Amino acid sequence: MNRLLAALLLAASLRAQEPTRPNVLVLVSDDQRADTIGALGNAVIRTPHLDSLVREGTAFTRAYCMGSTEPAVCVPSRAMFLSGRSLFRVGIRLPEPVALWPKAMEQAGYSTYGTGKWHNTPPSFARAFSSGGPVFFGGMGNQFKVQVQDFDPAGKYGKDRQRVGEKFSSELFADAAVTFLGEHKGGKPFFLYVAFTAPHDPRTPPGEYASMYDPARMPLPGNFLPKHPFNNGEMTVRDEKLLPWPRTPEAVRKEIADYFGMITHMDAQIGRILKALDDSGRRKDTLVVFFSDHGLSLGSHGLLGKQNLYEHSMRAPLLLSGPGVPRGATSDAFCYLYDVFPTVCSLAGVPVPEGVEGRSLGPVLAGKEKKSRDAIFCAYRDVQRSVRNERWKLLRYPQINTSQLFDLSEDPDEMRDLAADPAQTVRLREMTALLDAEQKRAGDTLPLSTDRPQPLQVELPPGK
Repeated sequence: MNRLLAALLLAASLRAQEPTRPNVLVLVSDDQRADTIGALGNAVIRTPHLDSLVREGTAFTRAYCMGSTEPAVCVPSRAMFLSGRSLFRVGIRLPEPVALWPKAMEQAGYSTYGTGKWHNTPPSFARAFSSGGPVFFGGMGNQFKVQVQDFDPAGKYGKDRQRVGEKFSSELFADAAVTFLGEHKGGKPFFLYVAFTAPHDPRTPPGEYASMYDPARMPLPGNFLPKHPFNNGEMTVRDEKLLPWPRTPEAVRKEIADYFGMITHMDAQIGRILKALDDSGRRKDTLVVFFSDHGLSLGSHGLLGKQNLYEHSMRAPLLLSGPGVPRGATSDAFCYLYDVFPTVCSLAGVPVPEGVEGRSLGPVLAGKEKKSRDAIFCAYRDVQRSVRNERWKLLRYPQINTSQLFDLSEDPDEMRDLAADPAQTVRLREMTALLDAEQKRAGDTLPLSTDRPQPLQVELPPGK
């Protein structure tokens, strides 16, 4: 009996010495550019709660979506960061063999809860979470009447189970998160995933937020153009029909004012969630992660959508705060959004599942490394490819046999194309070789040229 008692006491002592795993709160926005956070340099937008995460944690200023194999960039982007896999090695439907981030946390002892936009498939959501709030399985819709389904522990989701959300989408999903934080009891740490549909269009900020920003005072992006200079292969997609061509400064300013209103309203809902976290007494033990699924053009380069590989569309905000994260820091280390999964695992002491390709940013956060990657490769359908290193960026349009070359150190807005400059012939060749190498690394087999090029210009239908 004494031996049994001694063994029990030893086991209890060892458990007491084990480090406590942090809770994890994941906040995801939709279509949010990296340059839309006040504390990171935007002097116009009001984002006090995201600003607080910047002050309290670390901001990664060069985080990228790898791209998309379809016009709905949200879908593969979410598939990537939910699986930790790259674009050409993940199925957007997240089939059974693909390990999912929330499930990995659950298997490590976490209580998982998901609410908000999923935009992949109901079966993948069903196997990802052990509990949840209202879920939106679509891509976009009326923000005041978002079509949601309540969490079903049996994993049965169908259109016959849909209902109309009783509040504006951001408030609806924040309510669910606040309720969870108020009701979650001790024992297991939690993994709370909240995916907003804001600021995705329709850009209809509610109440006072609809008039918070005066369109006449909105600055145009530095790379504003009335029209993209050539056929990038996706000039007539839905997103590009939201405004007529040529884009006018007045129309784009109105879009930006509404976009900022959506973000500031979402920021207020994030503030409610953070307050609930504070009130629960768990803030100091919680890793908070905020990022978006990709950026958006919104007038940059004459475009509106995210179906392009310019920096404004593929770069997204990424903020981390909490245990193991330096306060008030910024990092310009290259990273993909699918690196967040293994990064959180490393900070939480959770094993990274087999098949995850993302690289943990833990060594960067710990100050052991300055960078995680030397280059960023992006792809969009079969019409665009890009690669960048610290200074140079190459964009290739295989269907029109055209390239763009930018010196990002001198031209961060990507406005001065140097591809035809004789002085850059060697540089163009070097970057094309790098693009070829990164394609192979990513498992991308698309030829970078065609024997039957499409026209450089296309007739643009009137916008709606």
